[in-house]
Amino acid sequence: MPIPSPAPMLAVCPVRGRQVPAICLAIGLLVSCSVAMAATDQASTTTASSEAQSATPQLPQSAELHEALARYRELAGNPAWQQKLPPLPGDKVTPGQPYAGVPLLVRRLALLGDLPADTAPPPRYDSAVVAGIKAFQERHGLTPDGVIGKGTFEQLEVAPEFRVRQLELALERLRWMPLPAAPRAIVVNVPEFRLRAYEVRDGRLEVAAAMNVIVGNARKTRTPLFEAEMQFVEFSPYWNVPPSIARGETLPKLRREPGYFDQQGFEFVGSDGRVVGGFSESYLDAVQRGQMRIRQRPGAKNALGDIKFVFPNQDNIYLHHTPTPQLFKKDRRDFSHGCIRVEEPLALAKFVLADEPGWSEERIVQAMTKGRSATLRLQEPFPVIIAYFTAVVRDGRVHFFPDIYGHDKVLDDALRQRSAALGSSNTGKNGAESKD
Repeated sequence: MPIPSPAPMLAVCPVRGRQVPAICLAIGLLVSCSVAMAATDQASTTTASSEAQSATPQLPQSAELHEALARYRELAGNPAWQQKLPPLPGDKVTPGQPYAGVPLLVRRLALLGDLPADTAPPPRYDSAVVAGIKAFQERHGLTPDGVIGKGTFEQLEVAPEFRVRQLELALERLRWMPLPAAPRAIVVNVPEFRLRAYEVRDGRLEVAAAMNVIVGNARKTRTPLFEAEMQFVEFSPYWNVPPSIARGETLPKLRREPGYFDQQGFEFVGSDGRVVGGFSESYLDAVQRGQMRIRQRPGAKNALGDIKFVFPNQDNIYLHHTPTPQLFKKDRRDFSHGCIRVEEPLALAKFVLADEPGWSEERIVQAMTKGRSATLRLQEPFPVIIAYFTAVVRDGRVHFFPDIYGHDKVLDDALRQRSAALGSSNTGKNGAESKD
């Protein structure tokens, strides 16, 4: 049976300088907010939550996610998932191959809406079934190549009950995600590896631009979740190598390969701002001691590409281009040190600078390719939200993504603990009342 979402917590925690409800760790850091607040009186919590929700408009995804949740709840416990698919013959099944699991495969895909309900199972894995698998793959963050490999097979085995919980968690996050009080906003959904730029048109949020992104590595350098204001754009930016990257990666490589310094267009910068262009082991030692830093000049190899979008925050996270665009072809794109690389920097720049007088596409391209660093302060800053949803609806179809940072699990555990604590608290109250 699907587990209903418990009443949300209303404890307030500071998130990146903004006061938000604790459950807003949909956008931020759920771990730091105490589940101990679960003992709060349920009646007052329900009243407060109703008032908060009535004051906060819901984002466009809300209705679509509720519809998807209803559909998947109907599928929970369906016999099509009571037996496992037969093992793959070898490492994968390609179009045209025989596969004993085709009948069950057709049944599941039809129930999920990836195949027409009247599709007849073919004798081999081919024809319409391949098209159905491609649709399924596209909805699950996989390359839609029609090949059933390990990743696709694992997703096909996920029961609807699990998807129900993903949708419930997405709705819980969305409920407490503040609607930006601005005519424009950018939202990055980390597990989807996707950025959307929104505009308010006729009182509705509409997508003005969308693109793939690369986010922080799940094991080492996760991208934090927060809200900030887009304030600057840097054209042909310098890259100031962060001390942690310098000590852990750049310095060891330069000691092994001194020629890498000139190849990458590096230079040393003293604590007084003095720039030193020549390579020296003594300067490497000074960087190690924190007395100097390394920066990379604007150019084709610059790690930030030719543009950087700045929304000041305590983690020094920003959006930027990249000299390695081939990584956008990967299904899973958590390759960065925490900052967010964008696939279409020109399209994003046009959105960001749409209200800046005189910034035509031609002028933007000139500034990006000039090779001379320049910074523009926006006249009208607007919100940037780094969010975390493993279920979204696109073009009327629900899409699911892996919980790469484990935030869904943390949220799920916290909600279950709160539900149990509230149940225990109410039981105690009822018992006490019955004695009077």
